[in-house]
Amino acid sequence: MLSKLKSFTVIRDMGSRTALKMYKGNVHSINGMYCLFLNTFCNTAVLPEFGESINNPESPDLPSWVKFSEDKIIKNQEDDFVLPSISYWIENQNLHDQKAGAKSLVGDTANDDVDKISKILKKRFESPDPVVQALKGCSVIVSESLVTQMLKRFSKEWIPAFGFFKWAKLQTGFKHSPDSYNLMVDSLGKSRKFALMWEIVEEMHKLGYVTLVTMTKVMRRLAKAHRYEEAIEAFRRIEQFGVNKDVAALNTLMDALVKDQSSELAQSAYTEFKSHISPNLRTFNILIHGWCKARQLEKAQVTIEEMRKHGLCPDVVSYTSFIEAYCYEKDFRKVDAVLVEMQEKGCPQSIITYTIIMHALGKAKQINEALEVYEKMKHNGIVPDSSFYSSLIYILSKAGRLKDAQHLFDDMPKQGVTRNVWAYNTMITIACQHSQEEQALKLLKEMEDSLCKPDNDTYVPLLKMCCRMKRMKVISFLLNHMVKNDVGVGIETYSILVRGLCKSGKLEHACSFFEEIVLRGFVPWDNVYKLLVTELDRKGMGKAKEQIEELMVQAKQQGSGNS
Repeated sequence: MLSKLKSFTVIRDMGSRTALKMYKGNVHSINGMYCLFLNTFCNTAVLPEFGESINNPESPDLPSWVKFSEDKIIKNQEDDFVLPSISYWIENQNLHDQKAGAKSLVGDTANDDVDKISKILKKRFESPDPVVQALKGCSVIVSESLVTQMLKRFSKEWIPAFGFFKWAKLQTGFKHSPDSYNLMVDSLGKSRKFALMWEIVEEMHKLGYVTLVTMTKVMRRLAKAHRYEEAIEAFRRIEQFGVNKDVAALNTLMDALVKDQSSELAQSAYTEFKSHISPNLRTFNILIHGWCKARQLEKAQVTIEEMRKHGLCPDVVSYTSFIEAYCYEKDFRKVDAVLVEMQEKGCPQSIITYTIIMHALGKAKQINEALEVYEKMKHNGIVPDSSFYSSLIYILSKAGRLKDAQHLFDDMPKQGVTRNVWAYNTMITIACQHSQEEQALKLLKEMEDSLCKPDNDTYVPLLKMCCRMKRMKVISFLLNHMVKNDVGVGIETYSILVRGLCKSGKLEHACSFFEEIVLRGFVPWDNVYKLLVTELDRKGMGKAKEQIEELMVQAKQQGSGNS
């Protein structure tokens, strides 16, 4: 479909491999939310350097049609600005040059093989078959570690991932493992390519590879796409794939439905299958948590009574679900009542219980009460973990006590608590919210030095901040950093950039990232499309608006053809 689009002449806007950076009047030459989700109740490519060829998907060039016809674009010095204190790091983008660091990131796979494959997969392909052709003659030794890393790195881009998967399967002496198949199933489900996903599942079945892990990915992805009946049907047919239709599988289905806010359907599934599948404590806790999330506490209480009829008693997960619901409503009297009941029943609180309460008190601006939770927890012999510290750091920062938050973060290692990705994400989000660009990027560098792998939530606040501050070079660096850390760059990332750049007035760059969404085989989100078209219309960029509208039509046609 996309081949029908008008071929645009690419005009490089990001400059050559050397860019200018302005700082305090001097010119330097250089290259080129808080998301602490405590839900334990339900289970849960290397880019070319700046200025390299068009095949760099994360830093696309400006299409010729986004050039202002009415108003000439004036290049802003902010685009190339990089703080002096972190410019050396951004200039030298080869992450983890230390041998130990590099080895830990890629296992037994050589860096050059990873880079070689990634460079090919970053090119734009309309379907998986051209990917297979592009990889032919690639002089790398295919190994399990290489396949795993590539499938994780491109997990949000089904075309290069599936093309690579097919190519690897053709290599002499190599055979995909069940884990590789499961990664591919998840990637196709994530991209909502369900017909292809089922083809892979059928292939796995012939090989005897299908397990509950496989069907868990299938049911979760179907539920996430709101294909609830298909998810339930997958459970009904689960034995056809050699997987037991037992309470573990039922719990997986119900958990998938609850996580997508479908507690009613989870209850229906329980009702349908309970006569021949005996529920366990986890079954009821999934339902309780779902009803509490939906703020239907009466139904959660009914589930408690049914649990007792089956000879099971509420545990810390059951009680904490109610506590979480009351915390959401800021009804701390009922929270205290639940805590008293737990004590009377001999059910000790967990670190998660205390973290939820403390976080809720902090959000309610009851800082002193939140800090008292910490003292109460210590009194009860519960040791704070990284999640608790992250929540407390967040509370202090929201109260304007940034120095206290920083002190607490610095104190974590002294208390024997490892600063994990949640802790770093919290501090990065705080820095970004206060436009502390240097501090945010230094924290990212510290993560790298301490071999703490970033995740998607690490980059979201950084990208939003850079859009707000119009730091185009740093955006390119961050996208590069994401890929090198095997954090997939998918439609969510591109959509953040389009939205952020629209709001900051960088419409030409917003257009280039929108085009990249389509050329990567995604269908842009309607709200992102409408925002961009509205802004283009407001700025009188008629030609660019027409091209965006054409891209949207082509994307929808492409999406309907591949689903």
